[in-house]
Amino acid sequence: MRIDIAWWDLDASAQTIDTLRGHLADAAAVWGDVPGLRLKLWMADRDRNRWGAVMVWEESRPHDSALPPNRAAELIGYPPTHRSRFEVEAAVEGLHALPTLHGLGPALTPADPPPHTESSPCTST
Repeated sequence: MRIDIAWWDLDASAQTIDTLRGHLADAAAVWGDVPGLRLKLWMADRDRNRWGAVMVWEESRPHDSALPPNRAAELIGYPPTHRSRFEVEAAVEGLHALPTLHGLGPALTPADPPPHTESSPCTST
């Protein structure tokens, strides 16, 4: 397995973490069909104004021509500021209650509805 990590420092871009987050639903749908991609996580570091992604590949990463367009780079206006690639030496999956990670995260889950408040009938006259 291989891991790719890409980070953008957003200080030189007109994009913000919030504007990039708004594009994740479309990006997640496209990346979900990439052969060999085991997992892709998008991440943000508000304290350092950074945006990034981690991709876990079953084997080697496919050539760029076989991947969806890099929408983040298009929106941000430049390639990742930092990119690293690693071989996975070992992997373990812990016990968890989630059936899948697909679709999780604040950018892909609808906002929680406001809490329902019970109204009691007016009994005073």
